[in-house]
Amino acid sequence: MVLNHVKIKKLVEHCLNEDVGSGDLTTIATIPPDAVSTGYIVAKEDGVIAGLPLAREVFTQLDPAIQFREMIREGEKVARGRVLAEVTGSARAILTGERLALNFLQRLSGIATRTAGLVELVGGEKACVTDTRKTTPGLRMIEKYAVRVGGGYNHRFGLYDAVLIKDNHIKMAGGIRDAVEAARRVCPHTAKIEVEVEDLTGVGEALEARADIIMLDNMDPAAMREAVGLIAGRALVEASGGIGEESIRAIAAAGVDLISVGALTHSIKSLNISLDIKEIKGE
Repeated sequence: MVLNHVKIKKLVEHCLNEDVGSGDLTTIATIPPDAVSTGYIVAKEDGVIAGLPLAREVFTQLDPAIQFREMIREGEKVARGRVLAEVTGSARAILTGERLALNFLQRLSGIATRTAGLVELVGGEKACVTDTRKTTPGLRMIEKYAVRVGGGYNHRFGLYDAVLIKDNHIKMAGGIRDAVEAARRVCPHTAKIEVEVEDLTGVGEALEARADIIMLDNMDPAAMREAVGLIAGRALVEASGGIGEESIRAIAAAGVDLISVGALTHSIKSLNISLDIKEIKGE
């Protein structure tokens, strides 16, 4: 997923309005308007870095004259103590933008780091690690971007770009076949139709309905392997439901094509990153 720079500008503007409001009282009160300084953004623990374009945008919107020099590549795996970027210019702008820039970097780097760890555990198997719609409202674009930076893939972005028939849809539609047939009558031929199933009986029904993707929900690896054999390439196979570091390898070995992990975005520990300010000087 590539960042949409128009949307990024709007997102950063919205977040700055939320944080700064009518002005940064502390910085205005304590720092002269002509003061300049340099700050260094530093990783305080090992991880995969994502979000540098957003951090740059924060400082640029506060003062277009600020120089933001990236010291690493986006998506690079770094060790604790590595300097990620150098920010030089208005001391007021640097201090005002510090927390928002770090919030973006910490959150997205946490997502990228965990994604990279799960992708590494799956190494050697064909399965792709994907995200879900379990994202922070308003931040889906950048959180899914961070998954890509970490080596993962994106599931549908929203309710509008694919059909995912889940258990409640099936109950209300009258069954898997009825739900799939109803979707085919309404959706364009370009839209994929995915069906969530909980057992082999559901797999058989989804196959008969000619679903494009069959999601195996909360099935154990042995049952998944059997389901993969039954499907035999007639649909993509996705594993989902409570998947983490302790189970993902066995699930990948069952032969599924996709492994969706909601925890990539809904249960993330932000990476520890700080901004260290050098001496502030007047111009």
